[in-house]
Amino acid sequence: MNKVIIIGAGVSGITCGIELKKRGIDVLVLENLKTSLKKVLVTGNGRCNYWNENFSSSFFYSDDKNFINNVISEDNKNKIKGFFDSIGLVGTVKNGYFYPMSMQASSVRNMLLEEVKRLKLEIINDCKVEKVEKTSNGFRVLCNDKTFSCDNVVVACGSHAYYKEKSLGYEICKDLGHRIVPVLPSLVQLVGEGNYFKNWAGVRSNSIVSILVDNKKIKEEQGEIMLTDYGVSGICIFNISTIASISLNNNKKVKVLINFLPEINDLKSYFDLRSKTIPSINISSFLESLVNYKLVNTILDLVKIDKSSHWSDLSLDEKDKLCKYLSSFEVVITSTKSFDSAQVCSGGVDTREINYNTMESKIVPHLYVVGEVLDVVGDCGGYNLGFAFISGYIAGRSVKND
Repeated sequence: MNKVIIIGAGVSGITCGIELKKRGIDVLVLENLKTSLKKVLVTGNGRCNYWNENFSSSFFYSDDKNFINNVISEDNKNKIKGFFDSIGLVGTVKNGYFYPMSMQASSVRNMLLEEVKRLKLEIINDCKVEKVEKTSNGFRVLCNDKTFSCDNVVVACGSHAYYKEKSLGYEICKDLGHRIVPVLPSLVQLVGEGNYFKNWAGVRSNSIVSILVDNKKIKEEQGEIMLTDYGVSGICIFNISTIASISLNNNKKVKVLINFLPEINDLKSYFDLRSKTIPSINISSFLESLVNYKLVNTILDLVKIDKSSHWSDLSLDEKDKLCKYLSSFEVVITSTKSFDSAQVCSGGVDTREINYNTMESKIVPHLYVVGEVLDVVGDCGGYNLGFAFISGYIAGRSVKND
């Protein structure tokens, strides 16, 4: 009988396994895929943003904020930084984001796997877990071609995001008595209502975006967004997508407001002054010096302004409409892209049922839950990978060796 079986060879599972092996505890990792740590290779556009200078609970969402506040403690943050040092991970910081010095995600994966090799941590790949049963003296883990027994189980299966197959982690925990907060795509593109999106597809814009839920402003982000043939994308959009996803699931109305010219406080006054300097230029060329021509054409079509007209020719109502579309463009959000387009998921195992000091279930003794399968999701910027490291580390230091 194994002392511990970890289901999932992602960051949280491997971190947990490494810490268990350091303590001399017998552990076996079971991974559904043919390779371990596969998702690491695609994080941060292949550069692996694994941490953030400003790593705090304010960048996370969960039904239970108390859980996050306690897990993201100064003590735990210091311990995980020590873990990075222990595996030889050398980081570099860009705009607060931590990347491996090589700027290659493979470096993070290789450092973890080198430690796995050094510690002789056993991983069985291409092993699909189908069910976990509680027994009188531990657990029975049923796989596609064999069955394992163990004293402790760590569920580190990840979420529905990225992979085509659904994560079994939710079903394992649900079958063992845990509540699952609705699982939804997060850090994902938003789909809008309208037939104009194809006209602005491919445009990138440095903007301020705000999300409104039932006409109440909830959050604002600034940075580059991508205009697509279905709606909007980009890091700013990803960072409001969790709110959008949860709100839409609760049948609330969601809108995104985009300020395409955040550097200009009073657009009308600015345009009045500028038109006096260059009175002969038409409105289309007038605007193309400020924003992408595709966006200019889209907005002029929507407000029904002739492209050959001049600013001075416009009525007061037309000027107001044009300024509003440039500084507060409204996109009604109807849905998000699917799970396989999402970086992570919101929802998961209810963290009120998990001990934040150990990651052990409060319902099933000797069951531990870590990483994305928990109802914890962070913004872009290394927060989700950082949480995977921390939660895996806590569990790895907490499983009792008796």
